[in-house]
Amino acid sequence: MFYKQQGGGPWGSGGGGPWGGGGGNNPWGGRDRSGGGNPPPDLEEMLRRGQDRLRRMMPGGFGNLRALWLLAAVVLFFWGMSGFYRVQPDEQGVELLFGKYVKTTQPGLNYWFPAPIGEKIRPKVTQTNQVTVGFRGSGANIREVPQESHILAGDQNIADIQFVVQWRIREAGNFLFNMRDPELTVKAAAESALREVVGRNPLQAVMTNQRDLIAQQSRDLLQTIMDGYNAGVTILDLRIQKADPPKEVIDAFNDVQRAKQDEERLRNEALAYRNDIVPRAKGEAARMVQNATAEKEKLVKEAEGQAARFTAFYQTYVANKDITTRRMYLETMQDVLSKSEKIIIDQNGKGQGVVPYLPLPELGKKATPPSPQGAAQ
Repeated sequence: MFYKQQGGGPWGSGGGGPWGGGGGNNPWGGRDRSGGGNPPPDLEEMLRRGQDRLRRMMPGGFGNLRALWLLAAVVLFFWGMSGFYRVQPDEQGVELLFGKYVKTTQPGLNYWFPAPIGEKIRPKVTQTNQVTVGFRGSGANIREVPQESHILAGDQNIADIQFVVQWRIREAGNFLFNMRDPELTVKAAAESALREVVGRNPLQAVMTNQRDLIAQQSRDLLQTIMDGYNAGVTILDLRIQKADPPKEVIDAFNDVQRAKQDEERLRNEALAYRNDIVPRAKGEAARMVQNATAEKEKLVKEAEGQAARFTAFYQTYVANKDITTRRMYLETMQDVLSKSEKIIIDQNGKGQGVVPYLPLPELGKKATPPSPQGAAQ
Protein backbone atom coordinates (compact mmCIF):
# COMPACT_ATOMS: atom_id res chain seq x y z
CA MET A 1 0.00 0.00 0.00
CA PHE A 2 0.92 3.68 -0.28
CA TYR A 3 1.91 4.24 3.34
CA LYS A 4 3.98 1.07 3.26
CA GLN A 5 5.90 2.41 0.29
CA GLN A 6 6.68 5.58 2.20
CA GLY A 7 7.67 3.54 5.21
CA GLY A 8 5.94 4.16 8.46
CA GLY A 9 2.18 4.42 8.08
CA PRO A 10 -0.07 6.99 6.54
CA TRP A 11 1.74 9.98 8.18
CA GLY A 12 5.16 9.31 6.87
CA SER A 13 8.15 7.59 8.30
CA GLY A 14 8.61 6.97 11.93
CA GLY A 15 4.98 6.23 12.73
CA GLY A 16 4.69 9.37 14.83
CA GLY A 17 1.05 10.02 14.16
CA PRO A 18 -0.63 12.81 12.20
CA TRP A 19 1.48 15.63 13.72
CA GLY A 20 4.78 14.24 12.62
CA GLY A 21 7.69 13.02 14.67
CA GLY A 22 8.07 9.80 16.54
CA GLY A 23 6.13 8.37 19.37
CA GLY A 24 5.05 10.58 22.21
CA ASN A 25 4.40 13.71 20.14
CA ASN A 26 1.43 15.89 21.15
CA PRO A 27 -0.93 17.58 18.71
CA TRP A 28 0.65 21.09 19.23
CA GLY A 29 3.85 20.29 17.43
CA GLY A 30 6.04 19.34 20.38
CA ARG A 31 6.63 16.40 22.58
CA ASP A 32 4.93 15.93 25.85
CA ARG A 33 6.27 17.37 29.08
CA SER A 34 8.23 14.25 29.83
CA GLY A 35 10.08 14.37 26.51
CA GLY A 36 11.87 17.04 24.50
CA GLY A 37 10.48 19.33 21.78
CA ASN A 38 9.08 22.90 21.62
CA PRO A 39 7.53 24.25 24.88
CA PRO A 40 3.88 25.61 24.95
CA PRO A 41 3.30 29.40 24.51
CA ASP A 42 3.75 31.62 27.58
CA LEU A 43 0.52 33.38 28.60
CA GLU A 44 2.30 36.00 30.66
CA GLU A 45 4.37 36.94 27.64
CA MET A 46 1.26 37.35 25.55
CA LEU A 47 -0.34 39.65 28.16
CA ARG A 48 2.79 41.76 28.38
CA ARG A 49 2.89 42.24 24.62
CA GLY A 50 -0.75 43.30 24.61
CA GLN A 51 -0.09 45.91 27.28
CA ASP A 52 2.82 47.28 25.27
CA ARG A 53 0.62 47.69 22.20
CA LEU A 54 -2.03 49.51 24.27
CA ARG A 55 0.59 51.89 25.68
CA ARG A 56 1.76 52.75 22.21
CA MET A 57 -1.81 53.48 21.09
CA MET A 58 -2.57 55.82 24.01
CA PRO A 59 -1.20 59.38 23.73
CA GLY A 60 1.33 60.09 26.44
CA GLY A 61 1.42 56.52 27.59
CA PHE A 62 -0.89 54.32 29.57
CA GLY A 63 -0.40 56.18 32.76
CA ASN A 64 -1.86 59.46 31.45
CA LEU A 65 -5.05 59.98 33.56
CA ARG A 66 -6.30 62.72 31.27
CA ALA A 67 -6.47 60.32 28.36
CA LEU A 68 -8.29 57.78 30.48
CA TRP A 69 -10.90 60.34 31.53
CA LEU A 70 -11.32 61.41 27.89
CA LEU A 71 -11.83 57.84 26.76
CA ALA A 72 -14.31 57.20 29.55
CA ALA A 73 -16.24 60.39 28.68
CA VAL A 74 -16.49 59.40 25.00
CA VAL A 75 -17.71 55.94 25.89
CA LEU A 76 -20.18 57.35 28.41
CA PHE A 77 -21.47 59.90 25.87
CA PHE A 78 -22.21 57.33 23.22
CA TRP A 79 -23.74 55.03 25.83
CA GLY A 80 -26.02 57.82 27.01
CA MET A 81 -27.01 58.77 23.46
CA SER A 82 -28.19 55.22 22.87
CA GLY A 83 -31.06 55.94 25.27
CA PHE A 84 -32.98 57.98 22.68
CA TYR A 85 -35.64 56.03 20.85
CA ARG A 86 -38.60 56.83 18.59
CA VAL A 87 -42.11 55.47 19.01
CA GLN A 88 -44.03 55.18 15.72
CA PRO A 89 -47.67 56.34 15.38
CA ASP A 90 -48.95 52.77 15.47
CA GLU A 91 -46.93 51.89 18.59
CA GLN A 92 -46.68 52.57 22.31
CA GLY A 93 -43.41 52.60 24.21
CA VAL A 94 -43.02 50.53 27.38
CA GLU A 95 -40.06 51.49 29.59
CA LEU A 96 -38.45 49.02 31.97
CA LEU A 97 -35.91 49.73 34.70
CA PHE A 98 -33.85 46.66 35.59
CA GLY A 99 -36.64 44.55 34.09
CA LYS A 100 -39.46 46.25 36.05
CA TYR A 101 -42.26 48.10 34.26
CA VAL A 102 -42.16 51.86 34.92
CA LYS A 103 -44.36 53.72 32.41
CA THR A 104 -45.86 53.83 28.92
CA THR A 105 -44.89 56.49 26.39
CA GLN A 106 -46.80 57.83 23.41
CA PRO A 107 -45.62 58.17 19.77
CA GLY A 108 -42.69 60.52 19.24
CA LEU A 109 -39.06 60.90 20.33
CA ASN A 110 -38.43 59.70 23.89
CA TYR A 111 -35.50 58.99 26.16
CA TRP A 112 -34.89 56.22 28.66
CA PHE A 113 -31.92 54.67 30.42
CA PRO A 114 -29.78 52.67 27.98
CA ALA A 115 -29.11 48.97 28.35
CA PRO A 116 -28.34 47.20 30.57
CA ILE A 117 -30.03 49.56 33.05
CA GLY A 118 -33.16 50.27 31.00
CA GLU A 119 -35.09 48.52 28.29
CA LYS A 120 -37.66 49.70 25.74
CA ILE A 121 -40.48 47.64 24.21
CA ARG A 122 -42.60 49.03 21.37
CA PRO A 123 -45.64 46.81 20.61
CA LYS A 124 -48.09 47.58 17.79
CA VAL A 125 -51.32 49.01 19.24
CA THR A 126 -53.28 49.73 16.04
CA GLN A 127 -53.13 46.18 14.75
CA THR A 128 -56.45 44.31 14.94
CA ASN A 129 -56.09 40.85 16.44
CA GLN A 130 -58.60 38.06 15.94
CA VAL A 131 -59.55 35.01 17.97
CA THR A 132 -61.85 32.25 16.68
CA VAL A 133 -63.92 30.12 19.05
CA GLY A 134 -65.58 26.90 17.95
CA PHE A 135 -63.57 26.47 14.75
CA ARG A 136 -60.11 26.85 13.26
CA GLY A 137 -59.00 27.90 9.80
CA SER A 138 -60.88 29.80 7.11
CA GLY A 139 -62.57 29.26 3.79
CA ALA A 140 -62.76 25.63 2.76
CA ASN A 141 -60.25 24.54 5.41
CA ILE A 142 -62.47 25.09 8.45
CA ARG A 143 -62.08 22.56 11.25
CA GLU A 144 -64.80 22.50 13.89
CA VAL A 145 -64.00 22.30 17.61
CA PRO A 146 -67.13 20.83 19.29
CA GLN A 147 -65.84 21.24 22.85
CA GLU A 148 -65.82 24.99 22.28
CA SER A 149 -68.88 25.43 20.05
CA HIS A 150 -71.48 23.39 21.99
CA ILE A 151 -73.27 25.77 24.37
CA LEU A 152 -76.31 25.10 26.57
CA ALA A 153 -79.17 27.54 25.90
CA GLY A 154 -81.71 28.79 28.41
CA ASP A 155 -84.37 26.21 27.37
CA GLN A 156 -81.96 23.29 27.99
CA ASN A 157 -81.23 22.85 24.27
CA ILE A 158 -77.68 22.62 22.93
CA ALA A 159 -76.58 25.20 20.35
CA ASP A 160 -73.62 24.81 18.01
CA ILE A 161 -72.18 28.35 17.91
CA GLN A 162 -69.05 29.56 16.15
CA PHE A 163 -67.94 33.16 16.63
CA VAL A 164 -65.03 35.52 16.06
CA VAL A 165 -63.62 38.10 18.49
CA GLN A 166 -61.62 41.10 17.25
CA TRP A 167 -59.55 43.03 19.77
CA ARG A 168 -56.79 45.62 19.95
CA ILE A 169 -54.18 46.72 22.48
CA ARG A 170 -55.32 49.82 24.39
CA GLU A 171 -52.60 50.17 27.04
CA ALA A 172 -49.35 48.38 26.21
CA GLY A 173 -47.98 48.24 29.76
CA ASN A 174 -51.00 46.46 31.21
CA PHE A 175 -51.19 44.23 28.16
CA LEU A 176 -47.59 43.02 28.50
CA PHE A 177 -47.39 42.56 32.26
CA ASN A 178 -50.93 41.73 33.47
CA MET A 179 -51.55 38.72 31.21
CA ARG A 180 -49.31 35.72 30.72
CA ASP A 181 -50.91 34.64 27.42
CA PRO A 182 -53.10 37.48 26.00
CA GLU A 183 -54.64 35.52 23.12
CA LEU A 184 -55.56 32.55 25.31
CA THR A 185 -56.96 34.89 27.97
CA VAL A 186 -59.17 36.75 25.47
CA LYS A 187 -60.38 33.46 24.02
CA ALA A 188 -61.27 31.96 27.41
CA ALA A 189 -63.03 35.15 28.56
CA ALA A 190 -64.98 35.41 25.28
CA GLU A 191 -66.15 31.81 25.53
CA SER A 192 -67.25 32.37 29.13
CA ALA A 193 -69.12 35.60 28.27
CA LEU A 194 -71.01 34.03 25.36
CA ARG A 195 -71.96 30.98 27.41
CA GLU A 196 -73.41 33.21 30.10
CA VAL A 197 -75.49 35.29 27.67
CA VAL A 198 -76.70 32.29 25.64
CA GLY A 199 -77.67 30.54 28.88
CA ARG A 200 -80.20 33.32 29.53
CA ASN A 201 -81.98 32.96 26.15
CA PRO A 202 -83.86 30.13 24.40
CA LEU A 203 -82.32 28.40 21.41
CA GLN A 204 -84.85 29.88 18.97
CA ALA A 205 -83.87 33.42 19.97
CA VAL A 206 -80.16 32.61 19.59
CA MET A 207 -80.71 31.29 16.08
CA THR A 208 -83.11 33.95 14.75
CA ASN A 209 -84.20 37.39 15.83
CA GLN A 210 -82.05 37.84 18.98
CA ARG A 211 -78.76 36.83 17.37
CA ASP A 212 -77.27 40.30 16.97
CA LEU A 213 -78.48 41.39 20.41
CA ILE A 214 -76.84 38.36 22.03
CA ALA A 215 -73.57 39.12 20.24
CA GLN A 216 -73.68 42.74 21.46
CA GLN A 217 -74.40 41.71 25.04
CA SER A 218 -71.56 39.17 24.92
CA ARG A 219 -69.15 41.83 23.61
CA ASP A 220 -70.08 44.20 26.44
CA LEU A 221 -69.69 41.47 29.04
CA LEU A 222 -66.31 40.45 27.57
CA GLN A 223 -65.10 44.06 27.74
CA THR A 224 -66.17 44.21 31.39
CA ILE A 225 -64.24 41.01 32.13
CA MET A 226 -61.07 42.28 30.42
CA ASP A 227 -61.31 45.61 32.26
CA GLY A 228 -61.59 43.65 35.49
CA TYR A 229 -58.35 41.89 34.59
CA ASN A 230 -56.79 45.32 33.86
CA ALA A 231 -55.62 43.75 30.63
CA GLY A 232 -55.27 46.93 28.57
CA VAL A 233 -57.37 45.46 25.73
CA THR A 234 -60.28 46.94 23.72
CA ILE A 235 -62.85 44.48 22.33
CA LEU A 236 -63.77 45.78 18.88
CA ASP A 237 -66.37 43.22 17.83
CA LEU A 238 -67.86 39.84 18.67
CA ARG A 239 -69.52 38.35 15.61
CA ILE A 240 -71.49 35.08 15.60
CA GLN A 241 -70.64 33.17 12.42
CA LYS A 242 -72.91 30.18 12.95
CA ALA A 243 -75.74 29.30 15.34
CA ASP A 244 -77.40 25.94 14.65
CA PRO A 245 -78.45 22.83 16.54
CA PRO A 246 -75.85 20.04 16.71
CA LYS A 247 -75.50 17.88 13.60
CA GLU A 248 -76.88 14.83 15.36
CA VAL A 249 -80.32 16.39 15.95
CA ILE A 250 -80.53 19.03 13.22
CA ASP A 251 -83.01 17.01 11.09
CA ALA A 252 -85.41 16.51 13.98
CA PHE A 253 -84.99 20.14 14.94
CA ASN A 254 -85.86 21.25 11.40
CA ASP A 255 -89.01 19.10 11.50
CA VAL A 256 -90.06 20.77 14.72
CA GLN A 257 -89.39 24.18 13.26
CA ARG A 258 -91.45 23.40 10.16
CA ALA A 259 -94.33 22.22 12.36
CA LYS A 260 -94.12 25.44 14.35
CA GLN A 261 -94.12 27.45 11.15
CA ASP A 262 -97.23 25.61 9.92
CA GLU A 263 -98.90 26.25 13.26
CA GLU A 264 -98.02 29.93 13.04
CA ARG A 265 -99.29 30.14 9.45
CA LEU A 266 -102.63 28.50 10.31
CA ARG A 267 -103.02 30.74 13.33
CA ASN A 268 -102.38 33.81 11.18
CA GLU A 269 -104.92 32.64 8.61
CA ALA A 270 -107.53 32.10 11.33
CA LEU A 271 -106.83 35.51 12.79
CA ALA A 272 -107.14 37.08 9.34
CA TYR A 273 -110.50 35.34 8.76
CA ARG A 274 -111.74 36.44 12.17
CA ASN A 275 -110.58 39.98 11.54
CA ASP A 276 -112.53 39.95 8.28
CA ILE A 277 -115.78 38.36 9.53
CA VAL A 278 -116.18 39.96 12.94
CA PRO A 279 -115.95 43.62 11.80
CA ARG A 280 -118.39 42.98 8.97
CA ALA A 281 -120.87 41.27 11.33
CA LYS A 282 -120.51 44.09 13.82
CA GLY A 283 -121.07 46.64 11.04
CA GLU A 284 -124.18 44.81 9.80
CA ALA A 285 -125.56 44.61 13.33
CA ALA A 286 -124.89 48.29 13.89
CA ARG A 287 -126.60 49.13 10.59
CA MET A 288 -129.68 47.09 11.51
CA VAL A 289 -129.85 48.73 14.91
CA GLN A 290 -129.60 52.16 13.36
CA ASN A 291 -132.31 51.37 10.78
CA ALA A 292 -134.59 50.07 13.48
CA THR A 293 -133.94 53.11 15.61
CA ALA A 294 -134.66 55.40 12.65
CA GLU A 295 -137.89 53.52 11.83
CA LYS A 296 -138.93 53.75 15.44
CA GLU A 297 -138.28 57.48 15.52
CA LYS A 298 -140.16 57.91 12.26
CA LEU A 299 -143.26 56.06 13.45
CA VAL A 300 -143.25 57.84 16.77
CA LYS A 301 -142.96 61.23 15.13
CA GLU A 302 -145.71 60.43 12.62
CA ALA A 303 -148.01 59.24 15.38
CA GLU A 304 -147.28 62.29 17.45
CA GLY A 305 -147.92 64.52 14.42
CA GLN A 306 -151.22 62.82 13.61
CA ALA A 307 -152.29 63.02 17.24
CA ALA A 308 -151.39 66.71 17.37
CA ARG A 309 -153.27 67.36 14.11
CA PHE A 310 -156.35 65.47 15.33
CA THR A 311 -156.27 67.39 18.58
CA ALA A 312 -156.03 70.70 16.77
CA PHE A 313 -158.82 69.68 14.35
CA TYR A 314 -161.03 68.59 17.22
CA GLN A 315 -160.53 71.88 18.97
CA THR A 316 -161.53 73.71 15.79
CA TYR A 317 -164.59 71.46 15.42
CA VAL A 318 -165.69 72.12 18.98
CA ALA A 319 -165.32 75.85 18.46
CA ASN A 320 -167.20 75.94 15.07
CA LYS A 321 -169.15 72.75 14.34
CA ASP A 322 -171.07 73.87 11.18
CA ILE A 323 -168.13 75.35 9.38
CA THR A 324 -165.90 72.46 10.30
CA THR A 325 -168.50 69.93 9.14
CA ARG A 326 -168.89 71.67 5.78
CA ARG A 327 -165.14 71.92 5.29
CA MET A 328 -164.73 68.26 6.09
CA TYR A 329 -167.43 67.42 3.54
CA LEU A 330 -165.81 69.50 0.84
CA GLU A 331 -162.37 68.05 1.50
CA THR A 332 -163.75 64.53 1.43
CA MET A 333 -165.62 65.11 -1.82
CA GLN A 334 -162.55 66.68 -3.34
CA ASP A 335 -160.51 63.69 -2.40
CA VAL A 336 -163.11 61.25 -3.80
CA LEU A 337 -163.97 63.08 -7.01
CA SER A 338 -160.36 63.83 -7.90
CA LYS A 339 -159.79 60.12 -8.53
CA SER A 340 -162.89 59.36 -10.68
CA GLU A 341 -164.13 60.21 -14.13
CA LYS A 342 -166.49 63.18 -14.18
CA ILE A 343 -169.64 63.69 -16.24
CA ILE A 344 -171.42 67.02 -15.95
CA ILE A 345 -175.23 67.08 -16.44
CA ASP A 346 -177.16 70.24 -16.75
CA GLN A 347 -180.67 69.59 -15.48
CA ASN A 348 -181.94 72.88 -16.86
CA GLY A 349 -180.66 72.27 -20.33
CA LYS A 350 -182.56 70.93 -23.28
CA GLY A 351 -182.14 67.56 -24.69
CA GLN A 352 -180.48 64.94 -22.67
CA GLY A 353 -178.97 67.50 -20.36
CA VAL A 354 -175.48 66.16 -20.87
CA VAL A 355 -172.88 68.86 -21.14
CA PRO A 356 -169.96 68.04 -23.45
CA TYR A 357 -166.79 67.52 -21.39
CA LEU A 358 -163.39 68.34 -22.70
CA PRO A 359 -160.70 66.20 -20.91
CA LEU A 360 -158.17 68.93 -20.54
CA PRO A 361 -155.79 66.98 -18.22
CA GLU A 362 -155.44 64.13 -20.72
CA LEU A 363 -154.93 66.59 -23.56
CA GLY A 364 -152.33 68.39 -21.52
CA LYS A 365 -150.45 65.13 -20.97
CA LYS A 366 -150.52 64.34 -24.66
CA ALA A 367 -149.40 67.87 -25.59
CA THR A 368 -146.34 67.67 -23.29
CA PRO A 369 -143.23 67.72 -25.54
CA PRO A 370 -141.00 64.66 -25.25
CA SER A 371 -137.64 64.88 -23.53
CA PRO A 372 -134.40 65.12 -25.59
CA GLN A 373 -133.64 61.50 -24.87
CA GLY A 374 -137.11 60.44 -26.01
CA ALA A 375 -136.78 62.54 -29.17
CA ALA A 376 -133.47 60.92 -29.92
CA GLN A 377 -135.02 57.48 -29.50
